[in-house]
Amino acid sequence: MTRAPGPTSPKAHRIADEVRRRILDREWRQGDRIPDEADLAVRFGAARATVNKALQMLAGEGLLDRRRRAGTRVAIDPARKAIFTIPIVREQVERAGMSYGYRVFAQRMGVLPADIAQRSGVAPDTRLLHLRAVHYGDGEPFQYDDRWINRDALPGMDRIDFRQVNANEWLVRNAPYKRADIAISARNADPREARMLQVPVGQAILILDRTTWNDAGPITILRAAFPQGHVMQSDG
Repeated sequence: MTRAPGPTSPKAHRIADEVRRRILDREWRQGDRIPDEADLAVRFGAARATVNKALQMLAGEGLLDRRRRAGTRVAIDPARKAIFTIPIVREQVERAGMSYGYRVFAQRMGVLPADIAQRSGVAPDTRLLHLRAVHYGDGEPFQYDDRWINRDALPGMDRIDFRQVNANEWLVRNAPYKRADIAISARNADPREARMLQVPVGQAILILDRTTWNDAGPITILRAAFPQGHVMQSDG
């Protein structure tokens, strides 16, 4: 698929994601003036117009305050919106001082279930890549991913073999999203979740449902399950 140039180009989204990360991680604090567009264009290896579009996106989110002749600053008391950074699980595991492991248990093309299709706004008979995998910390299950991937959402993604490439890490680095929905809940582990997390059937576990979209539709629809005692943290 060929993208027309505009504020939703992948390059503009990647720049916006990095600037957003620096703000949310407090590398650039409220009231700080950020580098000008020309400087950022050099840093990111992008056209100045692309940088401008990325900053416009963040200004629209309420994170940046842009004023003529005064430059661009991180907004004071920015508007509270559902802005978050999708974590790379390997980095979470390693920050916790554990050795990271990853195993794909299943990968196949399949028809999206009706309830998930309705939630994500796509046709019930849509065929997506269905991936089941577990992230490990020191050999123990850290997170179980039940993920549907829309290979048409990003040019070239149909050539990626996610049996060989960590889907979480690849998608975070290569598939910028325009919007996302996230929900967190607790429930009792079903037989598959119990087997993947190596816990008893019926044990309470934490569930995170997350769907990301770009202009082509949903990028990935994820249900992540965590064993009892998992702590979810955010710097936002």
